Amino acid sequence: MSHQQQQQQREHPSVPTPPQTREEQLLAMIATLQQQINTMLLQQQGSKVEVARPQVFSGRIEEVSTFVNVAHLYIRMKMTEEAAATQVAWVLSYMQRGIAEAWKDNLLDELAKGESEVESVEQLFTKIRNDFGETSEEERKIEQLRTIEQGGRTCDKYVQEFKKVARESSYEGRPLIKEFK
Repeated sequence: MSHQQQQQQREHPSVPTPPQTREEQLLAMIATLQQQINTMLLQQQGSKVEVARPQVFSGRIEEVSTFVNVAHLYIRMKMTEEAAATQVAWVLSYMQRGIAEAWKDNLLDELAKGESEVESVEQLFTKIRNDFGETSEEERKIEQLRTIEQGGRTCDKYVQEFKKVARESSYEGRPLIKEFK
C-alpha cells in the first residue's frame, strides 16, 4: 500500500483499500505489533507524573490523615497494577518510627499467624485510621484550642493565632473565654 493510500485509510477508514500484497500485509502486521508493544511498555512504566511519597509514619495523631492521603494518592497514581499484598506491604514499609513501628510489627505477627486479615490497602487505611485515633477536623481544632499557648510569641501574634483556631472550632462564648490563657 502506498503512503498516499495509507494516509487515505487513516483519514477515511470506511473507504475500502485495494487488496494488499503479501509483503504489504506483513509490514502492516509488524507496524501493528510494534504499536501494541509500545502501548504495553507505556502501561507498565506507570504514570509519568511525579507523585510525592509519604513521610515515614510514627503514629502521631496529627500525621494520620496526611499519611493515609499521600499513600493513597501514590498507590492510585503509581501502583494500581500491583497486587493488594504488595500495596499493603509498601504502606507498612513507611511505618518505621514510634508506636507505628510496634503496631506494624504486631500486625505482621497477627497476619503470619492467621489471626488478622488485611485483604486490601483500603482495609489497611481504615485500620490505621481507627487504631491511631484519627479524629475529625473539628475535634483536632478543639484540642489545638485547648493546648495553644503564647510561648515566645508577642501578645498580638498569640491573639491572632487563638482567633484563627477558635474560628475553626465550634467553641463560642464562655467555653471559648475559658480556653484563652
